Amino acid sequence: MSTLNTLPPDLKSRLAERGITIKAMAEAVGGSRSLLSMVVNRGLQPVDDLGGRIAAFLSDHGITDAKKKAPKRSNARGPVSQQLDDEEDETMLLRKQTLTAATRQHFGLSRDPFAECREQADVYLTSPDVRYVREAMWSTVRHGGFLAVVGESGSGKTTLREELMERLARDEPAVVVAQPYVLAMEERDSVGKTLRSHHIAECLLHAVAPMMRLKSSPQARFRQLHEALRDSARSGMRHVLMIEEAHCLPIATLKHLKRYLELKDGMRPLLSIVLIGQPELALKLDERNPQVREVAQRAEIVTLPPLNQHLPDYLRHRFGRVGVGLDDVIDAGGLEAIRARLTPSGKHQRGGSLLYPLAVHNATAAAMNAAAELGAPKVTRDIVTGGAA
Repeated sequence: MSTLNTLPPDLKSRLAERGITIKAMAEAVGGSRSLLSMVVNRGLQPVDDLGGRIAAFLSDHGITDAKKKAPKRSNARGPVSQQLDDEEDETMLLRKQTLTAATRQHFGLSRDPFAECREQADVYLTSPDVRYVREAMWSTVRHGGFLAVVGESGSGKTTLREELMERLARDEPAVVVAQPYVLAMEERDSVGKTLRSHHIAECLLHAVAPMMRLKSSPQARFRQLHEALRDSARSGMRHVLMIEEAHCLPIATLKHLKRYLELKDGMRPLLSIVLIGQPELALKLDERNPQVREVAQRAEIVTLPPLNQHLPDYLRHRFGRVGVGLDDVIDAGGLEAIRARLTPSGKHQRGGSLLYPLAVHNATAAAMNAAAELGAPKVTRDIVTGGAA
């Protein structure tokens, strides 16, 4: 079993001189790209079999003396290769990472703690921010209103919607939820299929009165919808229109939502609306935009913020759901290093904190895979940052 004690401190530039990418080296030595990225970009010192394979690979390419650089080829792709590796290291923060079988065995995990939530107890609700958004959705569905839930990709919006549906089925069976299909929905027909007002009417009618035959005329169909909602409300039912990926709604459809809110039986509203989307939705619903002012003034916007100070509690919850303690997997230094990596600054800043559940899952899984490959008992700061092992 071979051991690699040190790597050339200028390894990154030496590889670049020869046009060797991290991807090519990872394929050649049989290591993961995330681990090799830390070896090259952050100076991680691998050991045992992997260290030996890297040593042999470097030797085969003439990289043996840290003080002696091989002459640069006239057609070398140094700057380009180095730039690509830098970009790869940055995008690794957001790229999908999955725990390997070897990693799960190494940490004694019976199942993946980062798998999608399968039951209500899996949902993290300890954060006051998450609880506020959850209760805002619940209140809108039960008591009426127009709510827009906004959050970055991977912030947990869909999980809260799914948990709401479970909660309604258990505690509020007298609520009818209409959810238009958004599989191909886009803002413009040139790139997908726009969701129009008449599509929403069809979806609502199907949810409220599934056996009703739809009228062919638009006027007759909207009257049919109003009457169906009124009759359903008089029988004790409440109705909510819930639209996922709402940032892709055309402006015209957003404007029409105000008219759906105005469907009433006397003074009693017949419909509540919950929109769920990425931050672009909040921009569309800016009341300074004259195109949507009327509907924007009626919408309450709530935002799912990053986990920030709740990161340890969130990970403790996720690992606890599979019967493993957080302290058995990550030490305090490793946890702070993950927080730092997902709170970029300077040239790496991408608009603020990336401490959303999905990014946390990816960063933690990558660090755990690296720890397992190195045989380390826990994820440490050095493993996350790529310091000496």
